[in-house]
Amino acid sequence: MTTQTITATESGTWTLGDLTINRIGFGAMRLTQHGEALAADAVPSDRQRAIGVLRRAVELGVNHIDTAAFYFSPLRSANELINRALAPYPDDLVITTKVGPGRDPAGHWASHARTPAQLRGQVEENLRQLGRDHLDVVNLRVLGTDSIAERFGALADLRAAGLIRHLGVSNIHPEQLAEARAIAPVVCVQNPYGIGMRADQGEFVRTCGEQGIAFVPFYAIAGTGRQVGVVNTEAAEVLEVARAHGVSAAQVRIAWTLHQGPHVLAIPGTGNPDHLVANVAAGALRLTEADLAVLGDLHRREA
Repeated sequence: MTTQTITATESGTWTLGDLTINRIGFGAMRLTQHGEALAADAVPSDRQRAIGVLRRAVELGVNHIDTAAFYFSPLRSANELINRALAPYPDDLVITTKVGPGRDPAGHWASHARTPAQLRGQVEENLRQLGRDHLDVVNLRVLGTDSIAERFGALADLRAAGLIRHLGVSNIHPEQLAEARAIAPVVCVQNPYGIGMRADQGEFVRTCGEQGIAFVPFYAIAGTGRQVGVVNTEAAEVLEVARAHGVSAAQVRIAWTLHQGPHVLAIPGTGNPDHLVANVAAGALRLTEADLAVLGDLHRREA
């Protein structure tokens, strides 16, 4: 499979509210460091290389970037890198961020923001770092199954005030999505999902599509390795499909998620320019029914 001339337009499009994006996007979590993401002692990435990756992503048609103010390593901030690389921002570029989790200046995790004042502070921090007057999409990232009404309502108020254009939710359960939708429109759900990871999410993925809500998997390549990255030997079934198409296992994993519905987006992240090109090219990979059957069996068996 040729990768050099394939752009994100090959993946098709989806609409977040009134914002049309290509289904292959870019996740900024891995941009700021080498090795494990979100580690307080991470080795910072090369600044110019990271800026080059962002600019190359846009050249390849990526117009959806996922980020957060808590994506940083010593010396590097994902939001600041995005600002430096891409401002003034292209008119069609959609930047999605998330609030809830927080880290102190040394990089250690702090308690989740729960009050309206704390959430507003996180929204304003994203605005400052990105150099914007409003945020395109803000996801409320949550832990647990308790009510999100107060927190989501606080973000809905900021949306009404013009600081946020659209709202999403992340790491949530179906009941929490219903709770959020009763307060304000939800344009996306961002949950962990991929081959062999969270097969129980299948019905939820389909429900989001029926409601016109984008489903945005994270850790679709890393799987249970999460922010550490891929840690296990790749499954034989994935390697078999990859060989048949002349692609990498990572490209098969990205393509599989996109095949789960036209509303499913991909936000693979990397600080490697070659991996970026390959990730974008995965949006053009068309898996056969036989491929999907093999990978589906693996997914249900390993999840």
